[in-house]
Amino acid sequence: MLIVITGPTAVGKTALSIEVARHYGIPIINADSRQIYRELKIGTASPTEEEQCQAHHLFVGSKSIHDYYNASMYEREVLDYIKSSSSPINLLSGGSMMYIDAVCNGIDDIPTVDENIRELMKRRLDEEGLEALVEELRQLDPEHYKTVDRQNPRRVVHALEICHMTGKTYTSFRTKQRKNRPFRIIKIGLNCDRKELYNRINARVDDMMADGLLHEAEELYEYRQMNALNTVGYKELFEYMNGRWSLDEAIERIKGNTRRYARKQLTWFKRDSEVRWFHPNDIDDILGYIEENK
Repeated sequence: MLIVITGPTAVGKTALSIEVARHYGIPIINADSRQIYRELKIGTASPTEEEQCQAHHLFVGSKSIHDYYNASMYEREVLDYIKSSSSPINLLSGGSMMYIDAVCNGIDDIPTVDENIRELMKRRLDEEGLEALVEELRQLDPEHYKTVDRQNPRRVVHALEICHMTGKTYTSFRTKQRKNRPFRIIKIGLNCDRKELYNRINARVDDMMADGLLHEAEELYEYRQMNALNTVGYKELFEYMNGRWSLDEAIERIKGNTRRYARKQLTWFKRDSEVRWFHPNDIDDILGYIEENK
């Protein structure tokens, strides 16, 4: 059985997951796509040393921002772990929608991009800019062009990589067929009223700044063009370092963009009728629900 705990950023997933992990004596499989990178500790609210002592966390700080990693690789590694686990219960926790879907439903078998193609497209993005590549995608795969986030360089570039490497459209590989899993899945969603959630988000950003987020961002500034750093918290502080915003404005932008991302997460997860929603403080009800559905 796989327990999945999800919900918007800052809602309290880590604290609840630790309680569940300790209750069953199992580790926590991280499903936050940015906490996987060891360099992004403060800005991703990665579990602290104290939290990792309370419950063992897997897939936290296991990769570098310089490593190529995607949802397909994550799916394979998590499924391999679950298959090898001696426990009948496993726990997945995080807010990265695509990573959770990859484990629960599977993702399309899109070919692995050749390193030469990847380097070529990276150079083209730097030299030609995103707008030119978006236009090329419109011509090569007009169907995907209509739905892709055209402001996201990684999504645009990856689609073009597949087009150039295979001679086929990216759309042709997207079957969206749900894959069968050899284990039961219980999905638990955490949420609270909007005012409480926004207060949690604002307080977390203040805590991150107090814990040294600005210094962490300064050390990563030279890598700011990397996709891993196209992340709320870092990209706003890079604008401050570029002289575009004051520090106070950058902090307010982080809070606002984090609130916007939380709304996006909730919209995504609430489409899933399998998710049972709880307030993050309802630990007894959550454990009871798990026991009833084991």
